[in-house]
Amino acid sequence: MQSNFKKSKQLAADPNQTAIAVLAWLANEPDLFGRFLALTGVEPAQVRNAINEPGFLHGMMDFLMNHEPTALAFCEATGTAPEALNAAWLHFSAPGLGSGEY
Repeated sequence: MQSNFKKSKQLAADPNQTAIAVLAWLANEPDLFGRFLALTGVEPAQVRNAINEPGFLHGMMDFLMNHEPTALAFCEATGTAPEALNAAWLHFSAPGLGSGEY
């Protein structure tokens, strides 16, 4: 019988590790990274400090998740399960109707 351990571990990825992977992937996609920085107003030199701000990570995850082809490209390039990416996005999102928290 084949174990689902590897798959369940991949789905249970730490949201912080997923966010770091998103940032690393974006940094290697100059057009996307430039667009993201332009939308946030963050300068490239400020990124190292900005990652400690929950709002930055929330915005970064929103940027990725609001364009499905980009989100899927990230998942394919990094081997991240879409469910793990979605879980990280929900982790960094503010409570609201979509989160089940009010």
